[in-house]
Amino acid sequence: MRYIDEYRREADAQKFVQAIHQRVTRPWAMMEICGGQTHTLIKFGLDQLLPPSLTLIHGPGCPVCVTPLELIDKALLIARRPEVLFTSFGDMLRVPGSTTDLLSIKAQGGDVRMVYSPLDAVKLAQKHPDRQVVFFAVGFETTAPTTAMALWQAQHLGLTNFSVLCSHVLVPPAMEALLSAPETTIQGFLAAGHVCAVMGYHEYEPVAETYRVPIVVTGFEPLDLLQGIAMTVEALEAGRWGVENQYRRAVCREGNLPAQQTMQQVFEVCDRQWRGIGLIPRSGYRLRAAFAHFDAEWRFDLGGVTAQESPICIAGDILRGAKKPHQCRAFGTRCTPEHPLGAPMVSSEGACAAYHNYGR
Repeated sequence: MRYIDEYRREADAQKFVQAIHQRVTRPWAMMEICGGQTHTLIKFGLDQLLPPSLTLIHGPGCPVCVTPLELIDKALLIARRPEVLFTSFGDMLRVPGSTTDLLSIKAQGGDVRMVYSPLDAVKLAQKHPDRQVVFFAVGFETTAPTTAMALWQAQHLGLTNFSVLCSHVLVPPAMEALLSAPETTIQGFLAAGHVCAVMGYHEYEPVAETYRVPIVVTGFEPLDLLQGIAMTVEALEAGRWGVENQYRRAVCREGNLPAQQTMQQVFEVCDRQWRGIGLIPRSGYRLRAAFAHFDAEWRFDLGGVTAQESPICIAGDILRGAKKPHQCRAFGTRCTPEHPLGAPMVSSEGACAAYHNYGR
């Protein structure tokens, strides 16, 4: 099995582009839900190959970007504590809170460390029994199984110095929130293949049926996305809705059942705040009662923290798909990857970073 070359062939890409041009007969608007898809579209210029009447809307599928500012400020408060060893994936280190970011806390002497897996944080807790090790658990259903496994292992080891600041969110409720918004223009979705590799795509079927939209699960290479767009256009032109799977080499309808079972043991569904969108019912995970003692918000008593978004940054409009990054008056001037005002400019999956990095 090859992994890249056959999904980037120019001749095959041109065939999909030609098929899309031939099939489109009227204006359509579809949203790619994942920031990884956005970066591929912009990096390879795929959006510029499409008919002018076909609009791609960038969705809120960057977990770093939708993490609420209040939770980032809570992470900063925890990381400042002298007894804490704070761990996170690398993409959270430069995301700005109200006043600073985790990398700046590290520069000021805080013990902030990048890890590649939540299990690395568990190992640090074993290695440093005199420190409180905290893991910043951010991500969609893609990364939630690894957090669940880390918590299960910490429970099994009887660790009392390990905790998690949990910000896991779920995709289907966010799609419903976007579709039910009065101003929505979304007529179809490209669903994220890595999320569906874990959860399957059966959860999307009620969404497609209720809102009568086509949803196509796609991968992240250029041909994946072009084929997914072609499948979505075909469904829209035919007046057909439902879920189709372009990413069959990695996704099945049921998903990864052992991963789902592990998550169900550790997490329960809860309401969750999304940056730029607001409260979405039943759109996140929190720890079940049996694992509640690993909750960093409870352990460090952070219930009363609030935060105010920058009045200049329009990250909320961008995450909802209401505006494009270049429509922000701070884009590329007051807001750059080196000095970001909001998460979409600094995250590796942020739409603003894609537009800035690839010269849009």
